[in-house]
Amino acid sequence: MKMDDKQLSTNDSSKTVNEQLAADQIETLSEEQQQQLLEKYDTESNTRRVAGVMRWVIYIGLLSFSLFQLYTAVFVQFTAYIQRTIHLGFGLTFIFLLFPAFKKGRRDKIAFYDYILAIIAAVTGIYWTINYERLVNSMGMINQMDLIVGIIVILLVLEAARRAVGLPIAIIASLFLAYAFFGRVMPDFLAHRGQSVEQIVNLMYFSTDGILGTPISVSATYIFAFLLFGAFLVKTGVGQYFNDLAIAVAGKLVGGPAKVAIFSSALQGTISGSSVANVVTSGSYTIPLMKKLGYKKEFAGAVEAAASTGGQLMPPIMGAAAFLMVEFIGRGITYWDIAKAAAIPALLYFVGIWIMTHFEAKRLGLQGLKEEEMPDRKAILKKIYLLSPIILIIVIMMSGVPVILSALYGIVACIIIGFINKEVTFGIREIIDALVDGARTALAVAAATACAGIIVGVVVKTGLGLSLANSLVDLAGGKIFLTLFFVMIASLVLGMGAPTTANYVITSTIAAPAIITLLAPDVSQALVPMTVLLSAHFFVFYFGIIADITPPVALAAFAASGISGGDPIKTGVNSAKLAIAAFIIPYIIVYSPALLMIDVTIWQVLWVVFTALLGMIAIGAGIIGYWYRPINWLERLIVLASGIAMIYPESFSDFAGLAVFGIMFIIQLMTKDKGNKPNNKKLNTATN
Repeated sequence: MKMDDKQLSTNDSSKTVNEQLAADQIETLSEEQQQQLLEKYDTESNTRRVAGVMRWVIYIGLLSFSLFQLYTAVFVQFTAYIQRTIHLGFGLTFIFLLFPAFKKGRRDKIAFYDYILAIIAAVTGIYWTINYERLVNSMGMINQMDLIVGIIVILLVLEAARRAVGLPIAIIASLFLAYAFFGRVMPDFLAHRGQSVEQIVNLMYFSTDGILGTPISVSATYIFAFLLFGAFLVKTGVGQYFNDLAIAVAGKLVGGPAKVAIFSSALQGTISGSSVANVVTSGSYTIPLMKKLGYKKEFAGAVEAAASTGGQLMPPIMGAAAFLMVEFIGRGITYWDIAKAAAIPALLYFVGIWIMTHFEAKRLGLQGLKEEEMPDRKAILKKIYLLSPIILIIVIMMSGVPVILSALYGIVACIIIGFINKEVTFGIREIIDALVDGARTALAVAAATACAGIIVGVVVKTGLGLSLANSLVDLAGGKIFLTLFFVMIASLVLGMGAPTTANYVITSTIAAPAIITLLAPDVSQALVPMTVLLSAHFFVFYFGIIADITPPVALAAFAASGISGGDPIKTGVNSAKLAIAAFIIPYIIVYSPALLMIDVTIWQVLWVVFTALLGMIAIGAGIIGYWYRPINWLERLIVLASGIAMIYPESFSDFAGLAVFGIMFIIQLMTKDKGNKPNNKKLNTATN
């Protein structure tokens, strides 16, 4: 759920900061440069900008896509096959019209072969509708025409995913198709009886276990509804308001611009599903501010990259993965269960980055923004009503209202707010534009979920998930830590370059079963404890997401370096350090799931949060090497150990960690002047 930076409206409360940057000759990115950066690192933004008749054809077509989705959500619920194939047909058709075959392809003209592919995609999109009665009564038997159509759809999905999502997911899906066909010649631990071309096509397009499976079902319902909600939210001016509110809250604090980046990115994460888009949207002004204050280029870029990536971990949306989790885990789990489980881990993630930027600022002697650089706080607080659609939608979903209805109520709230907010232009044209923007954003999600469906279908049909799980457990010798380490590496690799939705589908299908197999051996899926299921899914989800800031393929970090001018790899390394909580918390969740707030009392939750927050302070000090004064390597190891002990939610580790933390805290207070030689860097001193 990505926001287009061009859609963000600028209001008076943010002009002070922008004008100050210009006055101090701090280089910021123009809208054109931001778009170029998005196109370079975010495949979803690499679209054509055609003019003339085709511009209006595409505009009306995308509007029709949204209207179809709204109609089926509000009035008529089609059968699964028809709903999903029409959704897929819309997605494939407009991907071929909007996304060029190659990155350097023309953006102002549609190639002749893309017209052909778009027409074929549209025809296949209604194939199920035309032949519905025959296909549902065929008992899995398909004729020659069905076989041809199925092959074409599989190829179209792979090509559409390559264009709109990226080459990695298309390669992975292709390898899984090859695995389904060549099962007989695979090594023993991967061998299966193999599937014929007819069986593969039948599985992929004429059943609900492949392309038309759960991932695209969620795309065609929950995800699309929230993409529309995000598009309407942008039109109300809330995107810019996130930035303004962040400056008002954190701008004057120690190392203010870095904390502004963290705060705004956490808010952006409630409506955006792209780490790279978050980086470019908010980083285009937070990174220059951080550099202006005195942060090094690589650190400034790393703060924005780590915070923007964390937006995908942030409830309530979690980059749309929350809705997929509900469907994949099943067992009667609700959306509220997922959002509640994600709350403390997400809090710790952002607190960890906040603390480390604070210690880094103290180490460098950096302050916050001057009063004259701050926006009018009263004016910003008067517009707090702009957040009401987000608050409303959270409250509604907590009350048990169906997810789609919650999104629709949120859209209505956005429309009301749009008319109230006099600082943005909002009318019928903006409502129609929001419908078009939402559909445009949904294209890549449709391709990603359809392609992920191929992977899921092969895993389910061949039993590959169980085979890989057993292999990982055997490789680790049945040891929990080693198994988790191997699953972490697998999730980081599988998550490279994949958007949030596909990322979660792939990692939960391939990597999560290893944890479930280890923690609940010889237990059927229906009897696996919910704590085990949630722990496994959150573990792979976290590591799949932070692949965006983990070198060598750290797209969010690379995008941030494009703004900061820093070294991409160094920016990625710094991002990974700042996101240390994301490398620790998943392990803690598996060992002791209390962080997920399952079967715990309110007092247990408060204690877990208290000790975990102190733990992040200790870890932040250990990573940065500064607390009240610089700390040496031995002190760093001690505070790191105490921090991990406090985050681990067990009584003994909590009290042991607290004792060590207390001793180190007293030592710091008593010796805070020793060796503490601030750099005395002045506010607004430009560096690098």
